[in-house]
Amino acid sequence: MTEQQRGLFATDPWEIDDRQFGNIAVVVFAEGASGSFDYLIPDELLSQLSAGQRVKVPFGRGNSTRVGYCVEVRHQQVPHRRLKSLAELLDDRPLLSPAMLRLTQRMADYYLTDWGKVLEAVIPTGVRAQAGTRMQTQCTLTTAGVAVSVDDLPTKQAAAICCLRAAGGTLAMAELQEQVPCTAVPLRGLEKKGLLRCHAERVQVAQVPHRARTSMEPITLNDKQREAVDAVVAALQAGRHEVFLLHGVTGSGKTEVYIKAIEEMIRFRRQAIVLVPEISLTPQTQHRFRSRFPEVAVLHSHLSDSERNAHWQRIAAGEVQVIVGARSAVFAPTPHLGLIVIDEEHEASFKQDKLPRYHAREVAQWRAESESIPLILGSATPSLETWQRARTGQASLLSMPHRILDLPLPDVVIVDTRHALGERRGPGAMSSRMLQALKLALDANEQVILLLNRRGYSTHIQCPACGYVAKCPHCDIALTHHREGERAVCHYCEYLMSAPARCPDCKFEGIRYSGLGTQRLEAEVRARFPRARVLRMDSDTMRRPGSHEESLTKFRDGEVDILVGTQMIAKGLDFPNVTVVG
Repeated sequence: MTEQQRGLFATDPWEIDDRQFGNIAVVVFAEGASGSFDYLIPDELLSQLSAGQRVKVPFGRGNSTRVGYCVEVRHQQVPHRRLKSLAELLDDRPLLSPAMLRLTQRMADYYLTDWGKVLEAVIPTGVRAQAGTRMQTQCTLTTAGVAVSVDDLPTKQAAAICCLRAAGGTLAMAELQEQVPCTAVPLRGLEKKGLLRCHAERVQVAQVPHRARTSMEPITLNDKQREAVDAVVAALQAGRHEVFLLHGVTGSGKTEVYIKAIEEMIRFRRQAIVLVPEISLTPQTQHRFRSRFPEVAVLHSHLSDSERNAHWQRIAAGEVQVIVGARSAVFAPTPHLGLIVIDEEHEASFKQDKLPRYHAREVAQWRAESESIPLILGSATPSLETWQRARTGQASLLSMPHRILDLPLPDVVIVDTRHALGERRGPGAMSSRMLQALKLALDANEQVILLLNRRGYSTHIQCPACGYVAKCPHCDIALTHHREGERAVCHYCEYLMSAPARCPDCKFEGIRYSGLGTQRLEAEVRARFPRARVLRMDSDTMRRPGSHEESLTKFRDGEVDILVGTQMIAKGLDFPNVTVVG
């Protein structure tokens, strides 16, 4: 109920008598309750609480303990007897900045989703669980400890004071005990004397793997690239929000424009977020940026919880210059954000299907607008929304109509196998022209990419006798047959059942499996080209953390001849030895 709505009703006399000024925490929940709830802040928690932290609170008639997000702290007159108090703080510091809280509130309003659900989606599980961290006892010299004369102390205590002074005043207790060496007894003695303060602190145990920086020769920009960079840099220097549509054909050098703009931005000690449409693009993009910048972090859903938390903490501490990732990287906790880049902005994968069903392009524009920074939208085929914004002046159009060195575009051949007789050779999925192109490429020691945006083996399971179709009981869509484990799987809700050997309705044993998936295409390629080294990339084979980068590295290094996959290999990957894509 808003303040305006409350004003429509008279206040009971007993409620007026109960009103006192107090400190209120406004709390929202991810599950089970819509809207916000007010809680009194106990005096002992007031100095530790800020908006953006998680709290434990009593909820409902049974006062069951629930975890919520504090989104606002305010001092106002409230009826004390009607409010419950916070029970516990779960975070030492806010997980989100005030600017990010405002962004998530805007998302909740726009996408008609509870604010708590948005916060739950924005903050990764590994960050909420503090994955890869542990509590550690730290020893810190007090003011008296800094000034004390070690000549007046026992040997072990004097050695501990000297070690702490040499370390800058603070050491982990275990490390201090090892350096002295001593047990905890002398240290506790120093604490009793007021010379030392021992306190528990959460420290990061999991470390981000260090990757050596590779060098790359600087590239000289052409006139169109220089014009684009100058336009973005002008907005950076003026500190104004501006949306740029970088409309360049494939191979026109859009990535180099991004890199040059970020180089200029780093001179202002700012950070950049670069969004790519697919997780598989992240390692390649990261490699391009790592060759030019020393501190690059990657954020995407296939990281382990401890890795994601380690990256999140480094970004929040301002230790990272460039953040590369899929759509969720738009929420990176950058304290000094200076630029957001969305490569292939037209791609549908920037739209999330699950709650809060946000579009990363829309959220990126809101964030760039609120922080008064430029936003670059790069594409060879812009979305209609972005193109309309450029036409109406809501975005600045930067055109790059020519490829680098005026290289020609690749030849494209369309084969309609439904009508062209003889195009299919046998019952397989590939036409004779496709098979011939693959053979020529393999004979020349070249590489091939085959795209099929359907995973699984067969995409349709039907009984020819009674018409039964295997469907998901929850989503009412056809189940997909997977050869591994002989399963029928729903690709929306992950419902699965055993693949039927006979019709469940009429018991006919000639049930038909039809349609083409990546598993079946892989099997056909292996059968037709037994000497070729074949690798399949889809969400079934790429579940293990690091598997994307590992597979793409193998292909780039020539360890794989034919790469079969879904849309995750369709966008923006650069392999010089690939001569056939089908």
